[in-house]
Amino acid sequence: MKSKIQFLLSMVIFGTIGVFVRSIDLTSSEIALLRGLIGSLFLTTVLLIRKKKILWASVRVNALLLLLSSITLGGNWIFLFQAYKYTTISNAALSYYFAPVFVLIFSPLLLKEKLSTKKLICIGVAMLGMILIVGSGGLSTSGLKDLIGIGFGLMAAVFYASLMLLNKFIKNMDGLETTLIQLATATFLLMPYVFFTEGIGILEVSDSSILLIFILGIVHTGIGFLLFFLGMQKLNGQSIATLSYLDPITSLLISAVILQEQMTIVQMIGGTLLLGSTFVSEKQSFRSSKPVINR
Repeated sequence: MKSKIQFLLSMVIFGTIGVFVRSIDLTSSEIALLRGLIGSLFLTTVLLIRKKKILWASVRVNALLLLLSSITLGGNWIFLFQAYKYTTISNAALSYYFAPVFVLIFSPLLLKEKLSTKKLICIGVAMLGMILIVGSGGLSTSGLKDLIGIGFGLMAAVFYASLMLLNKFIKNMDGLETTLIQLATATFLLMPYVFFTEGIGILEVSDSSILLIFILGIVHTGIGFLLFFLGMQKLNGQSIATLSYLDPITSLLISAVILQEQMTIVQMIGGTLLLGSTFVSEKQSFRSSKPVINR
């Protein structure tokens, strides 16, 4: 029961990220940099307190995979944060949850897994759902902005799917250890990019944004990931796949109830088809595998 509570709390935390990101007066790359920096420092402190050492021999063996997965993690965050800034929380969350579909599509090529009839149907239903979500946006100014935001969400989904696939090849490293290395590496890689493209604007952030950045780094990254990995230790793959849907549900509730962002009937149907199809496919896919961090 304790493990389920820990995992569910992590999903709720991840589901509230969009609200905080929207209110931070920085670019997506700057937010990603600061989130990674604060989160990696927090998790380093946790490992020191727990007297847990990183197995550097395993890090060296998986060095290339860790580097590539760190790049995908940074790209994932940047595009997801852009999605939050361009469209509604619900549109961003739903387009982001297209990631499992990308995993299904590329698994035969990278993991040599066969696409069953059930998985093919799930892919088709998910695509139909995504078409309904995108197609109801219209061609008005706000509609075009939503389409751009959904596009950013789908790009984030591509990077997240890449992260999931790459992590399947990382051996002899636990989830928390892997995440810390990925966070620290992504932060290191983002530093020169941010300072060369954004200048020193990152040093002129408002007081309210500073508070939100620390919440994003400590709560949504450090505590969220810690609860995620502590919770999943005693849960089976199907339970993890099922409980992880509290993340998008939380985002949808916040979008509708707190932010009063409206979804059309067509978008609701599309969202139901998308989440329903990925739920069915993930229950089958996660019977013998472990998922990676959601956000």
